[in-house]
Amino acid sequence: MKKQKGIVLFLSLIVLIIMTVIGIALAVNSNQSMRMAGAGSERVEAMASAHGAQDSVIDTNKGAVLANLNAVMDAGTMLGVTSTITPTPFVDIACQRKPDASGAALISCRRAEISSVATFGRNNMGQLTVVAGVEQEVLTGSGG
Repeated sequence: MKKQKGIVLFLSLIVLIIMTVIGIALAVNSNQSMRMAGAGSERVEAMASAHGAQDSVIDTNKGAVLANLNAVMDAGTMLGVTSTITPTPFVDIACQRKPDASGAALISCRRAEISSVATFGRNNMGQLTVVAGVEQEVLTGSGG
């Protein structure tokens, strides 16, 4: 008994310290992975909200409102997403889908760009912008 110097206790404490450091490192790594997964899901949610807001803006402003738009219009905030409608110059242009809609070229188009901006993440530091172009068919020469 007198010859034992406590070397087993010392080695077991060293092993315990090493295992504690490894456990802490794994816990921190797991926490970072959870944060990254959460940020990715927030971005996907913001993208879905932006597309939903665009669909809502198109549905709300379809028809005469969109065809006679001559200035940038704030479409408001829907689903936490801010949307604006920017018309192209107020002239009748050929439709991209049906350039020859009739033999007498009675139908032309007016184009507008709808942009929706969604913010996400901690302190809303992330920003996602979705832009879509819309064509509205009008009778040629029906400028307002």
